[in-house]
Amino acid sequence: MKTRKWSLEEQAVFLKMTGELLIRGYPLAEALESVTLHLPLYRRKEIREGLEVLKEGYPFYLILQRLKFEEHLIGYVFFAEKHGGLATAFIEGSKMVQKRANDFSKLKKLFVYPLFLISTTLILWVFVQKYLLPRFSSLYTSMNLETNAFTSIIYLLDDLFPLLFIILCVLLCVFVFYYFVKFKNLPPLHQKNLLMKIPMLSTYLRLFYTHYFSTQLSYLLSGGLSVNEALSMFEQNEHQSFYKQLAKNIKQDLRKGEKLENIIKKYLFLEKELATIVKHGQDNGKLSQELVFFAAHCLQRLEEKTDKLMKQMQPILYSVIGLLIVCMYLAVLLPMFHLLDGI
Repeated sequence: MKTRKWSLEEQAVFLKMTGELLIRGYPLAEALESVTLHLPLYRRKEIREGLEVLKEGYPFYLILQRLKFEEHLIGYVFFAEKHGGLATAFIEGSKMVQKRANDFSKLKKLFVYPLFLISTTLILWVFVQKYLLPRFSSLYTSMNLETNAFTSIIYLLDDLFPLLFIILCVLLCVFVFYYFVKFKNLPPLHQKNLLMKIPMLSTYLRLFYTHYFSTQLSYLLSGGLSVNEALSMFEQNEHQSFYKQLAKNIKQDLRKGEKLENIIKKYLFLEKELATIVKHGQDNGKLSQELVFFAAHCLQRLEEKTDKLMKQMQPILYSVIGLLIVCMYLAVLLPMFHLLDGI
């Protein structure tokens, strides 16, 4: 099945429409046929090919995999087909993808205009440094005037820029080499533990992993499965090796007689509060409800932290631009005042 890449917005809208039809009592095949009518022509062909595969008995998550949908979205559908809550999973999955699409859209708006201003300012900076300041310097020499401190700083920065650029390129090459040669070949759990050592990124990833794991586990438990059976479902998820290995390790520790809450505490990529929630849920017999509530709490915190980060980044970006513009302004005016003093 050849397919064009689906944008996050398209994936969210597709699953939301399908989920709404499923809630109204449509069978999956009929829901997909109805949704197809609202899609562009090239998307209709892809979904119809998927319908043929579905009618042959293949699970729906494999169709989404062939359509190259977002990995965690496929996971939502995979687990939904295990516990029977397709409609709910489609709606929740579409919300998650839509949230991610909105975040990407905000990031684009946050960076595009400042980057344009920075690039324009840098071009002007090069013009001032390469053409204006050398002429002022030659005038200083002819009039026996000392170069002012700010002009010296401009020249110093100009000398440092190539060095900084080289250092950044070297670091980028080292990072790419490390990722493809070593990091990518590490076991999934080891990869996540390494990511937890990155200060800012670890906070967001930990909330994301906890939200996803709690959500899927709660769905499986609410479908009547035991914790051990639910973890077995995670093990069957071949396209998400991280969660598969995590479930396998938890099951092994459970067989050794360890308590689930104590096992969860071992993993740095899961929120510490999850262990407390699991213990409380097991004590009151409402583990699935507790996990649903905690997953929603994690998602809310993730949204709040993302919004806060964006609000912090915007003034920093504009401050950098403002500083560059002030430097440009002073680079031109100070030499002029200096020359006036020398006349």
